[in-house]
Amino acid sequence: MYITCLDLEGVLVPEIWIAFAEASGIPELKRTTRDEPDYDKLMNWRLGILKEHGLGLKEIQATIEKIDPLPGAKEFLDELRSITQVVIISDTFSEFAKPLMKKLGWPTIFCNSLEVAENGEITGYKMRCEKSKYTTVKALQSCGFETIASGDSFNDLGMIENSKAGFLFRSTEQIKKDYPQYPAYETFDELLAAIKGAMA
Repeated sequence: MYITCLDLEGVLVPEIWIAFAEASGIPELKRTTRDEPDYDKLMNWRLGILKEHGLGLKEIQATIEKIDPLPGAKEFLDELRSITQVVIISDTFSEFAKPLMKKLGWPTIFCNSLEVAENGEITGYKMRCEKSKYTTVKALQSCGFETIASGDSFNDLGMIENSKAGFLFRSTEQIKKDYPQYPAYETFDELLAAIKGAMA
């Protein structure tokens, strides 16, 4: 019994924080988990920048509404879901993910949640569990699933390393160089073929 675990941003949809950095004109917000392995450090830094500029959830959600899935992502997901169970495991937040899930046809997503003040300021965040991607694939395995995982960033390595098969997808040159043991793909067709091959 297989279940495929996919990252969201950079794999199925563009990076939310990069889109918001461009929309808000704050280039520092382009920093993502591809650049910073420590997620807490990254998020606290982001929240500091938002506070400094007086920006909150409403402004970010307005940007997210305009984001479309990456070309071919929905078709890839539809085909993958026709042959195996799929769960998206993301370090994003449910307050960000909903419009994107609608555009992807409502796949299952496990993500985190934000703490938001009445004035819309994002004051903090609540992680679903520690090392969420690693912890989730281990939990799925304990339920009798074989996991296959794919992602593009440092925070995806835990689920990739601990799955029956793991693939890098549209990752950075540095991550590909540091982790040559994981096949790296650039197109959805290649990734779909690799997942099918792992299940054969």
